[in-house]
Amino acid sequence: MSTWLRAEDCRLDEFRTLTEQRTHPGEYPYAEGAEQNALVYDSERLRAAQDRGAVQAELARALLDGPGIVVLKRAFERLTVDRATEVFAALIEEQRAAGVTRGDHFAKPGANDRVWGALDKVAIREPEVFADYYANDMLALAARAWLGPAYQVTSQVNVVNPGGAAQVPHRDYHLGFVNVDQLAAYPAHMHRMSPALTLQGAVAHCDMPLESGPTMLLPHSQKFVGGYIAFYRQDFIDYFATRQVQVPLRKGDAVFFNPALMHGAGANTSTDISRMANLLQISSPFGRAMETLDRTAMVRAIYPALLAMKAAGRSEGELRNAVNASAEGYPFPTNLDSDQPIGSLAPPSQVDTVLAALADDLTPAALDIALSEQNERRMP
Repeated sequence: MSTWLRAEDCRLDEFRTLTEQRTHPGEYPYAEGAEQNALVYDSERLRAAQDRGAVQAELARALLDGPGIVVLKRAFERLTVDRATEVFAALIEEQRAAGVTRGDHFAKPGANDRVWGALDKVAIREPEVFADYYANDMLALAARAWLGPAYQVTSQVNVVNPGGAAQVPHRDYHLGFVNVDQLAAYPAHMHRMSPALTLQGAVAHCDMPLESGPTMLLPHSQKFVGGYIAFYRQDFIDYFATRQVQVPLRKGDAVFFNPALMHGAGANTSTDISRMANLLQISSPFGRAMETLDRTAMVRAIYPALLAMKAAGRSEGELRNAVNASAEGYPFPTNLDSDQPIGSLAPPSQVDTVLAALADDLTPAALDIALSEQNERRMP
């Protein structure tokens, strides 16, 4: 594999060979079977297993080298789910009453109902409900299988209402949120590493028959190294449409999948099912620098020097290098209630803000206002 991935090197025939593999449940002794090429597990059987390490090893293998998807039946008690659903519904009603419509990366504001930052909102509003819900052993089992003993959870509630359209197929965080024109600048080993930092999950908060549009999934697609680039191509999107599968879920079931798996929410063709899922993004705690730095203060301090360098004829590349070394280069984590990525995959990073200021020759005072407004949007 080359160090650099290019769109023209992403061959659909190679992708097809990978994704047309069959999942053989006999290779996964703890699984109950395979449904639509996804591995299905009975949570009660996993709870009863004596060798927890062997179970975790099997789940990790399924997510990495297997179909990339595991469905855990009866992962959550229905009463626990119902109590959390009441809190989610109250949050949604408050948003509606306030005239707030939440959008996301793929759906227009108002098309569906979305609660960004649901994890901390539920914890503060109903701590007993939160503690009962996130004490769940199957969530912990999957997270530890993929990420090890230390991990961080975030949650977004998504309700796809009757008539809600399907999402465009995609991969997820981190490289899944990078603009297509920048993806090729990341070496191939970063494309391999990115999925190892996150586990995607969803808990069904209602029964999800096929007509309600459960998540479209393409088993084994996580194995295609160039997938972060390829999912933008129309031929790959068209192929996904012909091969994607959907697994109906019951309330309390949970699905976990490799974030490099090509997937997307299905169309809700029902007339009376508001499909509610608690979307979980479980992250490794390792993607952090060793030191705590006040990058906003750094940028404010050096910006006059950057303006002077530009006026002296220093190259755009040199200016970008200095900005990359000082400003925050990644737009996440942020407060997605106020810093929403509508019309783009991600809101601007601090690097984007400073480079735009340099391009427009903003004064230090004007940059200070822009940075303060950006920081305010990002605050919880």
